[in-house]
Amino acid sequence: MFRIIPRDQEFFVLFQKASSNIVEGAERLKDLLEQFDDLRERVRAIEEVEHKGDTLTHEIIKKLNTSFVTPIDREDILALASSLDDVIDLIEAAATRMLLFKVTEVTPHAKELGFLILKCVQELHKGISHLPSSKGRDHVYEHCVEVNSLENEADRVCRDAIAYLFEHEKDPVSILKWKEIYETLETATDRCEDAANVLEGVALKNA
Repeated sequence: MFRIIPRDQEFFVLFQKASSNIVEGAERLKDLLEQFDDLRERVRAIEEVEHKGDTLTHEIIKKLNTSFVTPIDREDILALASSLDDVIDLIEAAATRMLLFKVTEVTPHAKELGFLILKCVQELHKGISHLPSSKGRDHVYEHCVEVNSLENEADRVCRDAIAYLFEHEKDPVSILKWKEIYETLETATDRCEDAANVLEGVALKNA
């Protein structure tokens, strides 16, 4: 159908920038967990990525408030922007906790959760990349399904990690620290699933 006023496609560009920024944050988190050296500097770098995410979210909201016509429903733009912002917030929160809690070595479960977070955000980014094209939206679903599958796996890893923690760790302070770290890492995948659900809804409405 011919439109007298073209729908602004810049929102899709901003969403791709936001999801790409989240991938960078997840890569930095995975590197932190794998190498676990120079912790303060690595956390600072992740905080910078989170700040960039805030800026991109503000750009999207500002554009939403000044756009007469949008490519998808306004409430969907706001929901997707908010859910993406939540993901990078949780990635930064997990990294910050390790610094605040003065963690000196990382666990295999934490490394596995970091890997799953990265896989989740990569799938989310791929799904968002398909959003501008009506034909490409068919591929959005498969990436959203993969995010859901990865989130289920992260749930399992988190449960196993906490069970192992209570069985083998004797220091109650260490138990409290690592339980919070594991739950924060796992919550990052929950927020990925939330974003994937919003994305899938957008694709369905605009198929």
